[in-house]
Parts: sequence; C-alpha cells; structure tokens
Amino acid sequence: MKKLSSVLAIGLLLACASLSAVAQKTTFSMVRSSGAVTANCILNAKGRVSINSLGNVEVMHLEASGLPPNTEFDAFVTQLPNAPFGLSWYQGDLTTDANGKGIADFIGRFSIETFIVGPGSGPAPVVHPQDAAVNPATAPIHTYHVGLWFGSATAAANAGCPAGVTPFNGDHTAGIQALSTRNFPDGSGPLKNIK
Repeated sequence: MKKLSSVLAIGLLLACASLSAVAQKTTFSMVRSSGAVTANCILNAKGRVSINSLGNVEVMHLEASGLPPNTEFDAFVTQLPNAPFGLSWYQGDLTTDANGKGIADFIGRFSIETFIVGPGSGPAPVVHPQDAAVNPATAPIHTYHVGLWFGSATAAANAGCPAGVTPFNGDHTAGIQALSTRNFPDGSGPLKNIK
C-alpha cells in the first residue's frame, strides 16, 4: 500500500509539472510597421500576441485592433521586423470584424527554436510566377519576429496606406506591412525569449 501511495504521489507530481509547462505563457505587443508610420496611416492600429507553450509546440494567439473593418491580413514569422524582412514564414490569415478587430490562432514552433534551414539547393514547386524554381542553400537562420500584412494593395490603399504590392500572402499580391514587432531589436525578436 505504501509503495502504491508513493507511485501515486510521483504520478501526481509529474502531472502537476506537465500542467505547469502547459500554463507557461508569454505576451508581447505589436506596433504599427515602419511603412505605416512613415505613411501616417492606420493611426490606432496595434496588436497583442500571446504564446502558450504546450511542450512540443506553441499556440500563437494574435489579437489586432484599430485596423480597417472587414479586411483580410496575412501573418508571418520573419527574420527582421522591418524591410527587407529576411527569411519569412507564412502562418495564415486574420480577418477583421466590422469594428476593425481581428483574432487568429496558429500552432507551430514559436520559440527560441524557430528557424529556417536549407542544407542544400533543390528544385522547388513553382505555383505562382514569382516563385523561385530552386531554393537557396543556407545555414540555419532564426526567425524571431512577427508581422501582419494587408491582404491586398487595394486594402492598404483604402486605409490610406501606400498601395505597393509585396509577396506576403498566399498568391504574393499582399499590401504593405501593417503591424510588426519592430519594438524589439532586429536580432532579438520576442520569440527568442520563449524557451
């Protein structure tokens, strides 16, 4: 009976430790991108990101407000918070409601272990005319910043922002960056702080 109690106690401690790992949470702010500040547009735009660690993966919860209503945006994890952005990884979409607020959740590796690597060059699928046919070879490059782009150049122009086209959506016809983590140093974006 004493041995069973010890086993149960150890099991309870391990379960509590697992719950503690699940409960680890980091929150940080996103601010208007350099492009939006320079253009003096989307003046009230801001974002808040919460990362919940589940051990082997993280859940990124992104909330944005002060954006144009009923507008699609595209979320990326990037190497640099400002142009030229470096290597960037498409996470998915966020669409604002009638009040210019939007929420999106992404599951992946959003921590100090977030990186892109190309051990060698090889053929790549060309889905859109802008796609590279071969990947560049690169040593591991960490991507610790988060950015949010207008889903189209027209949406950016309708918000009073520049109407330039960028490759930051699924068909590479996005507008300018709206929000970023430029409030963190280039080489030390907020994802670097998540262990």
